Amino acid sequence: MKPSATTLNNQLTSIGLRYLRYSVAAADHGSFRQAAEALAVRQSTLSRSIKQFEQLLGVSLFERSSGGAILTLAGRTILRLGRIILEEFDTLIAKGMSTGSGEAGRLALGFCTSLSAGNLRATLLEFQQRAPELELRVVERRRARLASALRNGVLDVLILTGRTPLPNSKTKCLWSERVFVVLHEDHPLAAQEFVYWTDLRSETVILSEYDPGREIEDLLVSKLVAPEDRPRIARHDVSRGIVKNLVTMKAGISLVLESDIAANFPGLAYRELRDGNGPSRLDYLAYWQTDNENPALMAFLKLLCERYPFP
Repeated sequence: MKPSATTLNNQLTSIGLRYLRYSVAAADHGSFRQAAEALAVRQSTLSRSIKQFEQLLGVSLFERSSGGAILTLAGRTILRLGRIILEEFDTLIAKGMSTGSGEAGRLALGFCTSLSAGNLRATLLEFQQRAPELELRVVERRRARLASALRNGVLDVLILTGRTPLPNSKTKCLWSERVFVVLHEDHPLAAQEFVYWTDLRSETVILSEYDPGREIEDLLVSKLVAPEDRPRIARHDVSRGIVKNLVTMKAGISLVLESDIAANFPGLAYRELRDGNGPSRLDYLAYWQTDNENPALMAFLKLLCERYPFP
């Protein structure tokens, strides 16, 4: 007995979402191996699925090499839309589950930074220790997508760098992180203990279109006001991991925040970036909606006030 057209469409939709999720993970990590580890699947399964997805689409999404996987032009275009599809789908599922069960024991947090180390990681670990009965869901997305999810009630709180105007939201200043230069270990600036903004004049600085790339670029412009004093900025629509891969290929240098140093790549060196007054920093803030009465959010905000009591 042949399956019905509806059954076939449902199967294709399910397969397509899985293929899409595998492809987006590979793009974000710049590596099939790392993507497979993050998704807890076999690398061979992920690689085969992406290949089948490419055959289904009729285009190559990735340029494969021993150094990793880099998106093709077609891949960047397709997966830019694919990320939106996955985010909307995940939002639909999360919203339905929380609404249907009347959840109050769940905190959904969005962020645009690294969880490898730093204050965010330490804060989330303490929150889990204090309230092990609460479910914690974390989401890393672009700032615009996070802001939309906060407005729609899908996310309870955002942790972002810099000031972001969000209607009907409250804000709390949290911590700041130092800015570091990422260099190939053979780069002449790697021989210095510190790097100054003025040392970057003749360099190519690779930045991600993902956050906090724009905040870092704004900081660079504020430190080097004259255009002739600024380095060349190369913006890429790729994850921070792929930016580091480009630095290992000597395509330029990059700038990262302190928490991103723990996610190290072989062949890279990190140097603190300074001006005449010392280290350069970016601030982190928490954002939440004024009408959100989730008890889990209240517990998390109490923790933030205790850990970061300054105004």
